[in-house]
Amino acid sequence: MDVKNILLTGAGGKIGRALLPELVRAGYAVRALEYTDGLHVERLKNVEVVVGDLRDPELAPSLIEDIDVVIHMANVKENKQLFLDANVKGTFFLLDACKQAGHVRQFIQAGSDARAGIYYYPQPIPIDENHRHSGYPGYYPLSKVLEEVMCEQYQIMYQTPITILRFSWVHDEDDILAHVTLQEPNLGVPVWRDWATTAEQHAYFQQGKNAVACLVHADGSAGQRQIVGIRDVVQSVMLAIGNPTAIGQAFNVSGPAPFAYDVLADYVARQLDLPVVRFEVGEFHDFCIDMSKSRSVLGFQPQWDIFRIVDDAVRFRKEGKSRSTCLYPG
Repeated sequence: MDVKNILLTGAGGKIGRALLPELVRAGYAVRALEYTDGLHVERLKNVEVVVGDLRDPELAPSLIEDIDVVIHMANVKENKQLFLDANVKGTFFLLDACKQAGHVRQFIQAGSDARAGIYYYPQPIPIDENHRHSGYPGYYPLSKVLEEVMCEQYQIMYQTPITILRFSWVHDEDDILAHVTLQEPNLGVPVWRDWATTAEQHAYFQQGKNAVACLVHADGSAGQRQIVGIRDVVQSVMLAIGNPTAIGQAFNVSGPAPFAYDVLADYVARQLDLPVVRFEVGEFHDFCIDMSKSRSVLGFQPQWDIFRIVDDAVRFRKEGKSRSTCLYPG
C-alpha cells in the first residue's frame, strides 16, 4: 500500500508526541491535530499542525483532505462532560468523513485493553482479540468500547479499512515510578493511599515518607499485570501503517510478558534504596495479554520488559528531567 500523507490526531498526547518524530523520520508528510485547549504539538519539518477540536463536525472533512492514512489517537479520559462529544462523536465525525470522501486507505484506531476489563474482572485465560467487550466501570473504558463498535460497524456496513491497535497501559518517562512509589505524583490504579489499613501504611502517607508499593492478594501472593512501553507502542503503529494484512483486524499491543508486583517492587526498591510496603488490594485480578496475533500478523516484537521500563524511568529522574504535562491520572 502506497502511503505518503498521514493524519495524526492526539498529536500532543503521550503516544502522539512519541510517534510524530518517527513518522517524519520514515518520510511521511503528516497533518497533526493540536487540540484547541490541549497539549502543544512539536513543530517539525514535513508536519502541518492544525489547531482544532474534533467536536466540531466541520473539522473532520478538512482534516482528511489528501490523506492516505488516519491515525486516530485523540481521546479524553474519565471526563463525564467531554467523553461522549470528544471521543465518541469525534470518532464518528472522522469515520463518516472517511466514508464520504472514499480516498482514505486505512483508519488506524487507538484501542485499549480497558475494553476487556483487565484487572477488574477475573481473567482465567489470557486476553486475546476475541475477548468480548467488557469494560470496567468508567467513562474511558466505555468510550473505548463505543469507539471500537463504531469502527467495526463502519467496516461491515461501508467497508471502511479499519485497523484497531489495543494498547495496554502505556508507560513513558518515569510513569512506572510515579505508579509504584507512594509519593506524588500518583499515577494509575490502585491508588495506594486508598488501600492503607495498618498503622505502618498510614504513617508513610501522614509523614510524607516514600516507599515502594507491592500489590498482593488476600492469600499473600503478588498481583500480576501487563503494561507496554512507549517505544513498543510506536513500533506497533509503524508496523500497521500501510500493511494490507492489518486491514479489518484488531491487535493487542502490550509488553513482552506480564510482571509480578513483588518482582517490580524489589527491583525498584534496590534502584531507589527504598523500603517495600505490601498492600492487599481486593479489587484486582491478575491478567495477561495474548499477543500471538500481533506477533504473527504484524511482526510485532516488543522489547521493553518491566526491567527496561524501570531502568529508563530511573535514568529519566537521575538526569533531572521534568515530566510532560498529563491531562489524566493514568
